[in-house]
Amino acid sequence: MKDKISVLLAEEAVDQRIQELGDAISRDYAGKSIHLICILKGSVFFTCELAKRITVPVSLDFMSVSSYGAGTSSSGVVKISKDLDEPLEGKEVLIVEDIIDSGRTLSYLIEILKKRNPHSLKLCTLLDKPDRRVVDNVTVDYTGFEIPDKFVVGYGLDYAQKYRNLPYIGVIEVEE
Repeated sequence: MKDKISVLLAEEAVDQRIQELGDAISRDYAGKSIHLICILKGSVFFTCELAKRITVPVSLDFMSVSSYGAGTSSSGVVKISKDLDEPLEGKEVLIVEDIIDSGRTLSYLIEILKKRNPHSLKLCTLLDKPDRRVVDNVTVDYTGFEIPDKFVVGYGLDYAQKYRNLPYIGVIEVEE
C-alpha cells in the first residue's frame, strides 16, 4: 500500500502566508494580549508557527475536538477529548484551526466557548474549504488559504495519523 501525495501549497507559500496572518493579528490586537486556543492535534504545527509571528503578548491553551475517525470525511459526531485548562472570561480569544470544511465541529465549539464569556472570540484557520460548509454560523476571521474539496495532508493535517510532519500541504491519493 503506497499513498501518492502531490504538493498543493509549497512550504515557502505556507510560511509567507503565516507571516501575513501574524502581521494582521498583531495589528488587530495592538495594545492587547491574545489567548490562542490550539485545536489538537492538527493545528499544533500551525499554532506554533503563528504564535512566533504575533508581536502582541500571547497565551496558549489546547483543546481536542474532532468529528473525524480514521477516514477522509467528517462523521458529523463531535467529541471533546481534552478541554481547556484555563478560564476564558474577559480574554481576547482566537481559536486556531488547521482546516475548516463542514464547519460542524467549529459551530459546536464556538457555542460552547461563547458561554465561557470571553471578551472576544475569533477564528483563524490555515485552510478553508467553503464548498464543504454545511453550517452557516461559522465566520472565519483569518484565513490562510481557501482550497478546493480535496483531502489534504501535511503541516499538521493527517491521514490515519500519518503525514502530519510534511512541511507543505499536499493532496493525498490513497492507493490500496
